[in-house]
Amino acid sequence: MKTPLTTGETNDNLEQRKRRNQFSIRINMFFFATFLLFSTLLGKLATLQFVQGEELSALEKIWQNKDVPIAPIRGNIYDADGYPLAYSMSSQSLFYQLRLDKKPEETIDLAKRLADAFLMLAEDSKKAAQPSAEEVLLRMDTGFKLDGSPADKSMGYSFSPRRIKTDLTQKEIAYFSEHRDEFEGVEITEESTRKYDGNTIAVQTIGYLRQFSTAINPSLPKSFLDYYKADGMKDIYQNDELVGFDGLEFMYQDVLRGQAGKKTYRINSKAQIMEQVELTAPVKGNNLHLTIDKDVQLITEQAIADQLDAMKKAPAGSYPARGAKAVAGYAVAMEVDTGKIIAMASYPDYDPALWESGRISPENMAAINYRYTNGAVRERFGEFSNPEEFRKHPSSLVYLGSTMKPLSVLVGLNEGIITANEKYTDPVTFYFGKDRKSSVSNSDRSYFGILTAATAIQKSSNTYMAEMIGNRLYFSKNYPAYPQSGNALDVWDSYMKKFGLGVLTGSGFPGESEGLADYIAAAKRDGPQPTLIYSSFGQQGKYTTLQLAQYATMLANHGKRYKPQFVEKITTYDQEVVKAFQPELLDEVKFPEAYWNVLKEGMQSNVQGFDGVNYTFVRKTGTSEQSIAGSNVDNAVLIAYAPAEKPKLAVAVVVPEGGFGSWGAAPIARKIFDAYDAKIGLDGLPKGLPQQ
Repeated sequence: MKTPLTTGETNDNLEQRKRRNQFSIRINMFFFATFLLFSTLLGKLATLQFVQGEELSALEKIWQNKDVPIAPIRGNIYDADGYPLAYSMSSQSLFYQLRLDKKPEETIDLAKRLADAFLMLAEDSKKAAQPSAEEVLLRMDTGFKLDGSPADKSMGYSFSPRRIKTDLTQKEIAYFSEHRDEFEGVEITEESTRKYDGNTIAVQTIGYLRQFSTAINPSLPKSFLDYYKADGMKDIYQNDELVGFDGLEFMYQDVLRGQAGKKTYRINSKAQIMEQVELTAPVKGNNLHLTIDKDVQLITEQAIADQLDAMKKAPAGSYPARGAKAVAGYAVAMEVDTGKIIAMASYPDYDPALWESGRISPENMAAINYRYTNGAVRERFGEFSNPEEFRKHPSSLVYLGSTMKPLSVLVGLNEGIITANEKYTDPVTFYFGKDRKSSVSNSDRSYFGILTAATAIQKSSNTYMAEMIGNRLYFSKNYPAYPQSGNALDVWDSYMKKFGLGVLTGSGFPGESEGLADYIAAAKRDGPQPTLIYSSFGQQGKYTTLQLAQYATMLANHGKRYKPQFVEKITTYDQEVVKAFQPELLDEVKFPEAYWNVLKEGMQSNVQGFDGVNYTFVRKTGTSEQSIAGSNVDNAVLIAYAPAEKPKLAVAVVVPEGGFGSWGAAPIARKIFDAYDAKIGLDGLPKGLPQQ
């Protein structure tokens, strides 16, 4: 039924009225909806403020900044001529920034795509070495495996980037840079890797790097723990950062490392990153320029290797053949008036590339277990196929043997118990003790006739040292017939320490040994008289080759004890000088010049391998006898300096089980002096190394 029209109302007017009514309804509905939305918003705001306000305020307060250190590029280590011995090479690594908002299947898919990309970009010969998807996922540290099950490894902080792969190739760098949008959370970061010269130059002196997490292992020597476990160290280093672990790498850790950078993240209570990262760039480490000369060092190392080989091949019954069982050798060359270490060899050595990653396999560690320790500054045992065999052989710390005799004579002269020209008739065998049942004989029971202090050193008479010095010192101090006072053993000990024997050299080298002053324990066990007698010809104290070199320099410069110096200067990474080192005189002992002349005159015994040299030299060889596991062994020892006038270089050589010092150690010393003369010049004028 149609609505009737009112009077005068047309159909058009009716249609307009309908439209106005509909518009009014729509307007009312809009305002009503707006009112509802506004009311809901007010209700939510009221809830946040009055109901959840306290909780949200607490959450806001626990937001914090988290810093992730960026290891700097480590400084380089150069030899005296600027040749790089240990250096850092820049490399690019692929990192993944963990995303907690990602579903497991999304992260698994990313791991698979990364593994496929590595395989696609690798050369054919290296495809087998590429990480699998499972390995990539493990490195991403997501907390689950490829099949979605929980991973054994617990997830660390989400803001700490995970290293997926190091040392990227140029193809990999280009590919991931171009396709970065396809690999969300993945970024390329510059890092540095440590490289060592392939010629194995002074590797035990330079040292090596390991991860910081390894450096704080409780089983390590106290010196490492005291440094790396100091307060705040865990805030400075990342667990996987490579740090100095021995040698100069450890000794100059603070200098070489530089200053770490950092990435600063703003995170919430769930360790989720809430803002853009702030980057503080690291500062490169400083460089070390060593006193070691690579050419002299390499010749020293080769000289030891050649001598060990020559003694093994020597005809049976010959003097060199007495050293046929020797498996190791140690040598130090030290400048007389500066203390600079020109060469320090501990042979055999090893390939330092094994440490480049900061990790070493158990198999490789077992292979170098007797090689990586620096036997020139601490005790090291020889390498034998049978692990128990080393107990039957001497270590790198051996008795000084006859190299002690110059110091023994100096003690006798200065204590007034002998005079330089006093005559002594060699008895071949000297008897002492109760009922004179104990005895000392010369090597091979040699007879040397009438001796003075100088000829006793030259002939290397055990009987002279035993009767004239050891025995006289005992009676003069314990039953005083001379004006000096003090216990004889204490007097002896004081002289040893004045010449750096039984105390640290002052070099600061990590793990350096003080040596073993066996005469202290021997005196308690056997009494002071036999102890002093055996000490007088070098059978009661074991010392390092570095200590012997320092002792030799004191004989050469007449009593000045210099600090052994390994570093010439420190420079910035860009070669600007930061610090230059000067010779450091630790102390000085003074004796009449006539006493030093007696020692110099006496240190003229015949040695092998020095025929035809064009420089003068002063030397003393030693054959230190040692009883091990019921067997007697002879260790070859030598100290020497050259030239005889105005000495420039002192050398000490130790070859455990090397036989006589004149045959087992002297040829090594000759090659060291020759190398120094050729490269640097014993008279200050380099003669030139032979053309290779």
